[in-house]
Amino acid sequence: MQHVFVVDTNRKPCNPVDPGKARVLLTQGKAAVLRRYPFTIILKEKVKVNRQSLRLKLDPGSKQTGVALVNEATGQIVFAMEIIHRGLAISAALLSRKGVRNGRRFRNTRYRKPRLPNTAKQAGWLAPSLRHRVLTVMTWVNRVSRFAPVAAISMELVRFDMQQMENPEISGIEYQQGTLLGYEVREYLLNKWQRKCMYCEAPNVPLQIEHIQAKTNGGSNRIGNLGLACEPCNTKKGKLDIKVFLKNKPELLAKVLKQAKASLNDAAAVNSTRWSLFGALKETGFPVETGSGGRTKFNRTTQGYPKAHWIDAACVGVSGTNVAISSKIVPLLAKTTGHGCRQVTRTDRFGFPRQTAKKGGAVFGFQTGDMVRATILKGKYAGIHSGRVAVRATGSFNIQTKVGLIAGINHKYCELTHAKDGYAYQ
Repeated sequence: MQHVFVVDTNRKPCNPVDPGKARVLLTQGKAAVLRRYPFTIILKEKVKVNRQSLRLKLDPGSKQTGVALVNEATGQIVFAMEIIHRGLAISAALLSRKGVRNGRRFRNTRYRKPRLPNTAKQAGWLAPSLRHRVLTVMTWVNRVSRFAPVAAISMELVRFDMQQMENPEISGIEYQQGTLLGYEVREYLLNKWQRKCMYCEAPNVPLQIEHIQAKTNGGSNRIGNLGLACEPCNTKKGKLDIKVFLKNKPELLAKVLKQAKASLNDAAAVNSTRWSLFGALKETGFPVETGSGGRTKFNRTTQGYPKAHWIDAACVGVSGTNVAISSKIVPLLAKTTGHGCRQVTRTDRFGFPRQTAKKGGAVFGFQTGDMVRATILKGKYAGIHSGRVAVRATGSFNIQTKVGLIAGINHKYCELTHAKDGYAYQ
């Protein structure tokens, strides 16, 4: 299991302890719970601590970011989590707002001269959906460093070498035939084809790199001509043209050709934010180690660990060559939810208000987004339910638990466990 964060009476980070020792400290009254996510206790008496050297490791991704806290002396993982980003939701919200504003601006309005050129983008500007990824990661870097004695940071700086994938001859022979041969391309293809065979869609089988147009027929090593196939399908296709091989499966043929031309959106998002994140990490004052996606996968596969974002984070860089990952570790899952909509009222498709202005403030001491625990003694929902609450003025709340939505819970059964902070935890 994951270790528990500990801070002293001055809220300075101490060495994380295992859950058993934390339970003893709480039972004996020597500590109290400071926060639930991540679970942190605060000591009630002053103690002298020989602080360990912990390394915070990051695997930034387009949709999810893996985080691991590793003891540098033993290689043991003491804390792990995965952050689910909401970049796509931000992008969709901005497009919706743009449509409403454009409709309102050009609908029966007089001509207005352009405003002053005050919309020029500064150097290093990032779109809100991309900037969100950097800020979210930095939020957790600062948060973990407050509760644990972090001494250094490692991050995966280059996940996909896009130029190398588009033109394999762009760099020297040493890169082509080094220890990391093919790992950059393989990692990208595994993400692109969802780790399944492109022909039979079989999951959890050994996959081989497949040329959609065989090299003997003029095919190249460009990323758009590469896919993944299991050994039987790869052998069966051989050097046949894909249209001949899938002539009896027109739907699958169309799907494969469409997927092969899929854009590099996720890779572009990672590449766009990597240097901004790296610069932000340097400003923290911690030594920052970097590594490529190929190095991460090489470290993980040589040590025999399964694929997971938090495991990839632990295997980042040179420091990831020897890490000890326990099978009992269950990572904390933090999904970014935001702090609610800032609109005073919702609008219809024409941009006009369609309901009354929303009211602010808490309802019976709770706000939408709080983590609560509801204890119900009898009835349809008898039991203990923990999750994220959605409040109503009537006092009848909904709780989103890991097993589903529990609707119509009276506020008097709810107990606040963690005030909303823009994340939903599991």
